[in-house]
Amino acid sequence: LSLNVKEREIFGFLGPNGAGKSTTIRVLCTLAQPTSGSAKIAGYDLIKESAKVRENIGLVAEKMIMYDRLTAAENLRFFGKLYDIPKQKLNERIDEWRNTQIAKFSTGMKQRINVIRALLPEPKILFMDEPTLGLDPQTTFSIRDITREINEKGVTVILTTHAMTEAEALSDRVAIIDHGKIAALDTPQNLKNMVSDEDMVFGTKIMNLNSKLIGKIKSLDVVNAIAQQDDYTVKISARGTDALNTIIDTIRQDGGNIASITNSNESTLEDVFLAVTGKEMRDEASEKASIPHHKHGNSPETRIR
Repeated sequence: LSLNVKEREIFGFLGPNGAGKSTTIRVLCTLAQPTSGSAKIAGYDLIKESAKVRENIGLVAEKMIMYDRLTAAENLRFFGKLYDIPKQKLNERIDEWRNTQIAKFSTGMKQRINVIRALLPEPKILFMDEPTLGLDPQTTFSIRDITREINEKGVTVILTTHAMTEAEALSDRVAIIDHGKIAALDTPQNLKNMVSDEDMVFGTKIMNLNSKLIGKIKSLDVVNAIAQQDDYTVKISARGTDALNTIIDTIRQDGGNIASITNSNESTLEDVFLAVTGKEMRDEASEKASIPHHKHGNSPETRIR
């Protein structure tokens, strides 16, 4: 894995389950030791100057870093003292949340406090790992607005997300990682431009969909990738002017009962993701949701090499 994150940009980091996103974030936040390679965060060596790295970063982890029995103010004061933030300065930042227990907050409000906690030390770089996963639409938009505000104040944001619309709306550049390697890296618009006029991504609803039929479609030369969305629907990335006809003929020849076909004239970031990785981001989101959870100055670019 080799990449640069520019100062003051929002950098989207996408990839299917097992691609290496979380491992990379853990390493860059000094929570895991790299087995090889090197990295610089805010100009500091990840291994030799790990304490300096921690002074310059904040982390909004997928799992809430909060204590439910403490009030919001007590949580923020506890974490603020860990960062040795002066008492007066710390009190100014937490007055608004002084007397409400974290346990009484909604999930969305907890996440807002979680973001505030990560910002207490005024980091130059903020890592946000799936910050809107499992949140309602209103809270999701609120967290996105907060992310923009943070970035506008000069903070570099490294964002992992399962939501393509989020990555496209927020990110200056997006890296798609697959099997531990960068599969694509560019602005959202340039990534979408990768899907040529000969490429197409469309959804097909097949009433008698089965694994044999999926395998038959996947084996076609015109098919780049296929992802199953539900019991009846597959999303197919294909190339060639006659690809659609070839796929329809194959499905029908094997007894497939096609109920509908949907196609978008304009490519999306999700189309690029499917074409590059052969998977859909929504697959990752649903898998994660099913896993139970237990009770700026003029710094150099962030470098990962």
